[in-house]
Amino acid sequence: MLQDIAPHVYHNPMEFRQPRQEDLALVCTKEGILLRREGNGWMLPQVGQVQGAEAFIYGFSIDETAYFLTFSGEVPGFSFVRDYRGGAPKELVYACAVGQSLARWYQGNRFCGCCAAPMEHSQKERALVCTKCHNTVYPRINPAVIVAVRDGERLLLTKYAGRAFTRYALVAGYSEIGETVEETVRREVMEETGLRLGTLHFYKSQPWVITDSLLMGFYADLDGSDQVRLQEDELAEGTWFRREELPDDFSGDSLTGEMITRFKQGMDHLPLG
Repeated sequence: MLQDIAPHVYHNPMEFRQPRQEDLALVCTKEGILLRREGNGWMLPQVGQVQGAEAFIYGFSIDETAYFLTFSGEVPGFSFVRDYRGGAPKELVYACAVGQSLARWYQGNRFCGCCAAPMEHSQKERALVCTKCHNTVYPRINPAVIVAVRDGERLLLTKYAGRAFTRYALVAGYSEIGETVEETVRREVMEETGLRLGTLHFYKSQPWVITDSLLMGFYADLDGSDQVRLQEDELAEGTWFRREELPDDFSGDSLTGEMITRFKQGMDHLPLG
């Protein structure tokens, strides 16, 4: 999955440190992230190479390499890239995704949502604090579920409606205020497919920084009719596939892809490890 960068180790505690010239720069703008093609992979610029940058903000480290954010700047030979997923090295791709998630949060909270005064950086944690009313805002993480609906040897695959992503997926949705993630699973499946669920089995989670989300994956057993009634503004297709007939047309870097693969291999009832 996207965050699986072993043997490299991602360190995310906030640190208040100044960038060194050799640290890596995550230059994030609306045009994308500043990268250069290097063979079959990507390269990030060093802090000392960036011209016309705003102040750098410490983001995180991978192994001993520190990554710093900035929201403007240019480097000769580098250009802004929107689609870098599927590239290499894997730790750099993950760094880009996390960096853009942090950048969206910083840029989206420059002013207080309560009184509209400017926000400033907290001096003790990763947070933004209002200069007037002292409202404190933390990085945005959206809880969401991924649901693999099973009926014995069959798995329900779906396709989104009206999106550029046209590959197969599983039922997914965001948690609402006041509900548990288990209630989210049952509600989303009922709303989008009209199917009733029996037993739920939590599988694992994934920090899906592409949409600032924390995904929680469940295998869920069908309870009752298998007739799919699509919520057509959300889904364009909902099809049952037998285990041996499952297509390979799904994302390989997401929790969705891992769960489909695990079902295809007959490992969906086995514990992790």
